[in-house]
Amino acid sequence: MRQLGQILTDRGSRYAVSGCPVADRAAVDAALSELKADRKYARATHNSWAVHLSEGGPIKGDDGESGAGMVIIRMLDRAGLHDHLIVVTRWYGGKHLGGDRFRHVQTCVRAYLEAL
Repeated sequence: MRQLGQILTDRGSRYAVSGCPVADRAAVDAALSELKADRKYARATHNSWAVHLSEGGPIKGDDGESGAGMVIIRMLDRAGLHDHLIVVTRWYGGKHLGGDRFRHVQTCVRAYLEAL
């Protein structure tokens, strides 16, 4: 699992992005378990993720951050990236961010895609 670490901070909330190639749902689950084995990521408020599998289509997990997985899927589709899991992690800072949270997810995914 490639971890880019903290990408941005807004009103106390911190965002990080991670990802890795995956072949199927079992590999997705294994990668998420590996990420959450790191205590820092296990204690995060949200680990939103998405992947567009060649065999099986798009799957996502919002982890309580409603709509974040769909944002990641759209960006994966635009980039034409298949069989690659991207996880955006948020540590909640105490203040609601409203629609800004979706821009922050996009910023994290964009940073990950640029680093590939």
